[in-house]
Amino acid sequence: MPEHDSVLDILFENQEMTEKQKRILEAAVEIFSEKGYSATSTNEIAKKAGVAEGTIFRHYKTKKDLLLSIIAPTMAKFIAPFIIRDFNKVLLSEYQSFEDFLKAVIINRMEFAKRHLPMIKILIQEIPFHPELREQFKDHVLNQVVERFTFIVETYQKKGEIIDMPTQSVIRLTASSILGFVIGKFLIFPESNWDEEEEIERTIQFILRGLSASSKMKG
Repeated sequence: MPEHDSVLDILFENQEMTEKQKRILEAAVEIFSEKGYSATSTNEIAKKAGVAEGTIFRHYKTKKDLLLSIIAPTMAKFIAPFIIRDFNKVLLSEYQSFEDFLKAVIINRMEFAKRHLPMIKILIQEIPFHPELREQFKDHVLNQVVERFTFIVETYQKKGEIIDMPTQSVIRLTASSILGFVIGKFLIFPESNWDEEEEIERTIQFILRGLSASSKMKG
């Protein structure tokens, strides 16, 4: 089976949709990612899709239903399998050091963000405001990734590379730094002329200095 070029290809797969319905979803993804859910009207989506506003409501009862119809199947059919599949390459591979592991994870997430920026933006913008999306994210993505990260952290703690700190704290601090880097690069400072390799290295060193067993603060 050929690889899909976009999130929308996955969204349309194995679903019986009219051309108008596809145009509605395409328009909604584009406008939600640019303006955010709350600032987007169904009238704008209809105009972008080239359909009457009533056509949207024939397929989706509310604007919220339209958002969920995009996020829910995408997360279930694309984002979660992609993250787990790609993270398997990272998390289940042998890395000589925690530093090598961090570099692999950051590069992995950067490539993901580059290819699927509109959906990343919608998820980041909307998850804090929609409990349904938070629950889906936790069920489909977070729980499985945390389980794999826990194994990795404990492995490097046993090797003496990571400070003796609760595993959840190590995961939170590491994930916050990596997500902050990705969000900063693509959403907050997209126009900045970053030296990507240098910024990746700085992020890694920032994490290592906080978690390295050799840098443990003396009491």
